[in-house]
Amino acid sequence: MAKEKISKTNVARLLDKDKIKYELVPYEVDENDLSCVHVATTLGENIEQVFKTLVLHGDKSGYFVCVIPGEHEIDLKLAAKLSGNKKCDLIPMKELLPLTGYIRGGCSPIGMKKHFPTYIHHTCNDFDYIYVSAGVRGLQVKIAPADLIKVSRAEVCTLFE
Repeated sequence: MAKEKISKTNVARLLDKDKIKYELVPYEVDENDLSCVHVATTLGENIEQVFKTLVLHGDKSGYFVCVIPGEHEIDLKLAAKLSGNKKCDLIPMKELLPLTGYIRGGCSPIGMKKHFPTYIHHTCNDFDYIYVSAGVRGLQVKIAPADLIKVSRAEVCTLFE
């Protein structure tokens, strides 16, 4: 597919502005399956390289973001501790769009309406590149982990055992 046919998302514009190398990679959306497993399968990529963006709310710090490989579940106790909270929960789906500007299946750690503390699982550094949402369903950003960490101001840590 020619690059010109893929319209630039806000994520892509922010990466361009910071002169960060990336690739926009389209995939076929299945409205009944917005999982990273579906994205990885469609792209023919290792599921461990396709990361999902989760938005959480802590009892002390408020909102924060966790980026983890798509097949895994976040350890809420670990996430709470890392973010300086006693407890935390995923935000209700109806809060996602007004809070971040993104919808489920298209939430990116780059370019949310407001910057939130961001944590990324350490396995991102096991790869030359990983995928995260480009901010819309059907489009992923292929990016070097170090560049994603820099642009999202993420802290590398362990988010599940």
